[in-house]
Amino acid sequence: MTRSERKSYSLREIKERLGGEISGDPGTQVSRVATLESAAPGSIAFFANERYLSQLKATRAGAVIVGESMRNATRLPRIVCANPYAYFARVSALLNPASSPRPGVHASAVLEDPAAIAGDAEIGPCAVIGRGVTIGAGCMIGAGCCIGDGVTIGAGSRLYPNVTVYHGCLIGERVILHSGVVIGADGFGIAMDEGRWLKVPQIGRVVIGNDVEIGANTTVDRGALDDTVIEEGVKLDNQIQIGHNVHIGAHTAIAACTGIAGSARIGRYCRIGGASGILGHLTIADNVEISTWTLVTKSIREPGTYTGAYVFERHSDWRKNAVQLRHLAKLAERVRNLEDKRAKPKRSKP
Repeated sequence: MTRSERKSYSLREIKERLGGEISGDPGTQVSRVATLESAAPGSIAFFANERYLSQLKATRAGAVIVGESMRNATRLPRIVCANPYAYFARVSALLNPASSPRPGVHASAVLEDPAAIAGDAEIGPCAVIGRGVTIGAGCMIGAGCCIGDGVTIGAGSRLYPNVTVYHGCLIGERVILHSGVVIGADGFGIAMDEGRWLKVPQIGRVVIGNDVEIGANTTVDRGALDDTVIEEGVKLDNQIQIGHNVHIGAHTAIAACTGIAGSARIGRYCRIGGASGILGHLTIADNVEISTWTLVTKSIREPGTYTGAYVFERHSDWRKNAVQLRHLAKLAERVRNLEDKRAKPKRSKP
């Protein structure tokens, strides 16, 4: 949608769709979203952190979204709600709707069996659709996508250009797969035999629930025997590796460059920071937050925040501290010995 094509909404119309409370002129028109700092008349911004109070006072926005406690922090027309950032996301989606599919199959696409492709789906240039594929209503399959035999893609899903889905995988409704995503490649299964590696056939699938979004160049391996499962509402950032037989619970969010080894099981509503690593065959409870750069080497059984990254420092200081870290085990043993000596009762003299 170009700027000239953008639809304008009044605050009253937005409230009717999304709820909240209006303070100020309900007829104020907005057509775009912006930050407090860059906003111009006709735009709507949000304010959710008191650190940005000076930006709120200086903003040129036509309207703002604020929380209950900040309703009197500005005299601008405003929508008052419980969660300004989430409300802003909904307003942004309203003002910037995704493009609708253009029904039909491009002349350069290759379809092995078009019988199970919804009539209102869009199949882009040079896409390849295998045998026995089911593509639901309103789907968009971008240019250069490759969909393997027996794949099912639920209604309203969108595959951006150059997505690959291997055979037999199941993708739910309203799923978004960004460019370069690979779903269902073989997991890393190998067995040593007489000095050579033998490939272990990966015969499971990848099963993806509804409303999942997977970022560019992220890979999700198929299961070795059972399926790799990503439950509904999961959000994966760019360049993540999900190993075979991993199970990710509903509404978990994982940031970029994270690696999850095979057969790890991650709970619901977890948040995993970027560049984290999770070893295989571990279990992570629901509602766990893992800080950026954390290496998880054992199961986490209780909800909470877990951090394993050292803060940075000057290289010369880091080298000195690294030397000391090598001796921590010996130091701990010396401390235990001293504690044992202090704990032993002294013998009285005859």
